[in-house]
Amino acid sequence: MGFLLRYKFTNKRHPAIAIMSVILALIGTVSLVLVIVSTCKNGGVALPRYGITVLLALLMSLVGLIFAIVARTKPDRYTFFPDLGILLNGLLLISCGGILFLGLS
Repeated sequence: MGFLLRYKFTNKRHPAIAIMSVILALIGTVSLVLVIVSTCKNGGVALPRYGITVLLALLMSLVGLIFAIVARTKPDRYTFFPDLGILLNGLLLISCGGILFLGLS
């Protein structure tokens, strides 16, 4: 009966939209890092397509944040992925907003 001690018997599951939220945050983060690296390699000159990429990353972070908040409010679900999605998408949203603010000023 020792093997039963390793298993959890519960009805809780990981919400699929929370996992999607984390995936959106990772895609947005990779896009933002690639834009920053490409801009540095280009001598600090940001091309218009880099701005569009940052705007798309901003949109992905907004959608991911909404997904994570909705998943966090669901009862009887694990909260690891919703909390991770809120954290990553919040940081990405602040980063993209800061980059766009600096680019406009």
